[in-house]
Amino acid sequence: MPRVEVRDDESLEKALRRFKRLLEREGTLKTLKAKKHYEKPSERKRRELRQAISRHARATS
Repeated sequence: MPRVEVRDDESLEKALRRFKRLLEREGTLKTLKAKKHYEKPSERKRRELRQAISRHARATS
């Protein structure tokens, strides 16, 4: 779990923004949203295949 300490000259809002950015970089929120609901294995394979096709199309263009 990422941890952010509030500096002496830093507001709480700034520290919260740093924390959110850290979570986003780690992918914690993304995995949390993905695991929020059950995904059937066939749906997962279909989604991963679509993502692979999309990545391939971006890489070749």
